[in-house]
Amino acid sequence: MTAPPKNPSDVEVTAEDKMKLEQEWAAQQHDEDAPQDEGRILDQKEIDSLLGFDDPGGKAEKTGIMELINSALVNYERLPMLDIVFDRLVRLMSTSLRNLTSDNVEISLDHISSVRFGDYLNSIPLPAMLGIFRAEEWDDHGLMVIDSSLIYSIVDVLLGGRRGTSALRVEGRPYTTIETKLIERMLHVVLNDLSSAFDPLSPVSFRLDRIETNPRFATITQSNNAGVLVRLRIDMGDRSGRVEIMIPYATLEPIRELLLQMFMGEKFGRDTIWETHLTRELFQTDIQLSAILGETTIPLDDLVNLEIGSTFMLNTRPNDLIEMRVGEHAMFMAKVGQKQGQIACSIEEYIEPEKSEDQ
Repeated sequence: MTAPPKNPSDVEVTAEDKMKLEQEWAAQQHDEDAPQDEGRILDQKEIDSLLGFDDPGGKAEKTGIMELINSALVNYERLPMLDIVFDRLVRLMSTSLRNLTSDNVEISLDHISSVRFGDYLNSIPLPAMLGIFRAEEWDDHGLMVIDSSLIYSIVDVLLGGRRGTSALRVEGRPYTTIETKLIERMLHVVLNDLSSAFDPLSPVSFRLDRIETNPRFATITQSNNAGVLVRLRIDMGDRSGRVEIMIPYATLEPIRELLLQMFMGEKFGRDTIWETHLTRELFQTDIQLSAILGETTIPLDDLVNLEIGSTFMLNTRPNDLIEMRVGEHAMFMAKVGQKQGQIACSIEEYIEPEKSEDQ
């Protein structure tokens, strides 16, 4: 006779089985307590890609949050006349710097770009000289940066350095008074050429305000404001250097409409050929001129009861001037008469149109 099956509650549980059950229970409780949408931690490469800093050289197209931040920048290409102005500046500087240095000078325009003023100040390689200049007619400022290579090259050329030898750089010391005065002469020459470059567009006088060596003291606008950055390369034989001109868009605002032109002398909103054609067609237009012999006000009841032969009185006498209208607009005052058996009007005076409040 076989023994009846044991109740599951009577089955003996070993210590090993009990430990497994406790581990499964703890794991289940941990999964229930953990957040359902727990995100993973991004590594540095993914963070740089998200923020738009994944390209150390700055050559790739900006993406991510940096693209959103810089989307408010005005592209200089929307101001086409700037290209013409700075091309003219390059030609003028080539002549004036040759006269200043008595040497063969070649100037090339590297590029024109739009940058934020604060970002540009932080990117200036030091040591350098920063010339703050003022646009008299526009009542605002601009910035011109001379790098150390050009500073020593200009000093070497103006003080009679030998050709074929590179300029000697002495780092780690402030610029002397002689070096500052020589660079000041060059800044005056460049600013005069910059004024001449803008003359065909809008006469303006650029005047040197001061020279700084610390970018913190060269703040001419707020850090978030955008501006046009022009990079020029100057070569004098085996000597070379760079000049950078930073003009905030606030400074260019008075001539913004002129800078929007596609070519010099472009006229906005006017076309003389179309104006002539429109004027000729308007003069040939037929209009209806109404002579108002008289006006009166009657009740609606009398108007409804009017019949053939009904008479109502007007306050106009034969010698009174009547009003002549085009549509609802009064144009002339005239006398009524007869000519060749027809009623005619002789215009006596012109009625000036009333000016509306918004004009």
